Amino acid sequence: MSESQPNVLLLGPPGAGKGTQSVNVAEEYDVPHITTGDALRANKDMETEYGTPREFMEAGELVPDPVVNEIVAEALSGGEGYVLDGYPRNTEQAEYLADITALDVVCLLAVSESEIIKRLTGRRVCKECGANYHVEFNPPKEEGVCDECGGELIQRKDDTEDTVKERIRVYHESTEPMVEYYREAGVLEEIDGDGTPEEVWAELRETIDAAI
Repeated sequence: MSESQPNVLLLGPPGAGKGTQSVNVAEEYDVPHITTGDALRANKDMETEYGTPREFMEAGELVPDPVVNEIVAEALSGGEGYVLDGYPRNTEQAEYLADITALDVVCLLAVSESEIIKRLTGRRVCKECGANYHVEFNPPKEEGVCDECGGELIQRKDDTEDTVKERIRVYHESTEPMVEYYREAGVLEEIDGDGTPEEVWAELRETIDAAI
């Protein structure tokens, strides 16, 4: 485990492996893994001038940027170092983040569209116990049947090819300007995300070590 506790932001399209690599970063550098969803759930009753996150979540509405910003600021105030995953989502949030903390490095997990589609459309989940599989990378012993409980394996609605392509389109539309923001700030490093999780982690760790 590294003795340094860096401030790391991971960016990348859906299916890039941000969650997997964030866990690696958190364990290697002994820093908290902060996601927007976790931060909102942990502080859902936090009062802001716009209301509490719970009010928006229970109404099925998107939590507005100012509320998300305050929640993330609270999550970042807990100590030294962090790995951020899923925030910021736009340049306005990126500018707010720059006002409250200094990033050591922003790592973009660059993955080709064909690889993303292969990864996400191949995912299967057990209807009964929720165990996860992949038709190519982590297949069950018997096709369509969960190894754990014998339940039926299904493809989630948001893992169909049309839905995945739409998620990629939305990512490019909303997140690409932020990628340019960090590139212009001189803190963006691109990681080849098409490799195996082990290959991606080796390059990511090397990149973070070089930045700190």
